Amino acid sequence: MLIKKVTWLELFYDLLFVAAVSKATHVLLHVEHGSVGWHNLEKFILIFIPIWWAWVGQTVYNNRFGQDSITHRMFMILQLFFVLIMTASLNVDFDAYYVSFFVGYIGLRGLTVVQYLLTAPKETAHKQETARFFGTYLWVGIVISSCSLFFDSWVRYLILYTGIAVDILVPLIGRKKLVITPIHTEHLLERFAQFTLILLGESVISILSVLQSDHFTVSSIVFAALTFVLVIAIWWQYFENIEKRVDKSKQTAGQTIIYGHLFIYLSLSMLAASIQLLFLGQAAYTFVLCFTFASVLLYFLSVLLVFHQYRLSHLKPRLRVILFLTGILCVLFILNIFIVVPHLIVAEIMLFFLLFAKMTV
Repeated sequence: MLIKKVTWLELFYDLLFVAAVSKATHVLLHVEHGSVGWHNLEKFILIFIPIWWAWVGQTVYNNRFGQDSITHRMFMILQLFFVLIMTASLNVDFDAYYVSFFVGYIGLRGLTVVQYLLTAPKETAHKQETARFFGTYLWVGIVISSCSLFFDSWVRYLILYTGIAVDILVPLIGRKKLVITPIHTEHLLERFAQFTLILLGESVISILSVLQSDHFTVSSIVFAALTFVLVIAIWWQYFENIEKRVDKSKQTAGQTIIYGHLFIYLSLSMLAASIQLLFLGQAAYTFVLCFTFASVLLYFLSVLLVFHQYRLSHLKPRLRVILFLTGILCVLFILNIFIVVPHLIVAEIMLFFLLFAKMTV
């Protein structure tokens, strides 16, 4: 398979999603009665999924059919405008900004589907079939979501996310058609790794918030140092695997990478929020403890799942290593139930990720 390079426009495209991710993560910082609250957790997930899927849609198209032509660039630049509209509409008061959010999201998805329709006649054999498949069936989810404009209250959101769910399921339903037109594994891994950097950047922003909120006291500096090493450990574990431990020549539909990274991204956003929640102390200790360890566990399992399929066979971690790391995480969680020290939680998670990196890299 030919080597496919990431273009500068793709990197610029990612840049505009930084603000969208930041706004979604900010929802997790709204503490009420000692916790973030289920309604804010739900809003976070419901805001995050359309952001992820809109980005995935164009990324997968670029991976299979992107040519960096004038026409392709014009489509992506137009999409950037809709990204701005969608990002400006992200708010805790989601109802007030629903229409503009809808326009931004549907505009993004619609343009991607139009690209597939325009590409299909130019391709041959299996690639033409794949482009036609996406150009035909991705409209189903868009039409369902569009019907939400005729309703109010919870019914509106039910219809919107039913359409998004159908949209997400289309590639899974058509997997047999997509396997015969494999993705460029190296390019796709690189694109998802670049978006992972955006999420790690959210943790860095959280560290800056900690330092700025406490005027460089000994406590804030120690906390920031621990979280900085934590971020470096996550970076080490993830990118060392991407760079040296996976088979980039493997030809698949790429769905493990695509769907598995949703949970990696969710967990990284949760970790970024946990950093601030732990330091500020506005939320109840039990909630922050459970929230932080849940995000770590979600990241741990998601990364293992995503890399398992693509990792070189002789470099796959053994089951006893996975069980050992899981056991350590459980022991640390139980330990912190009895020892109430927020800084200790960060130190333990930092050590866990260093151990995770060492044993899997």
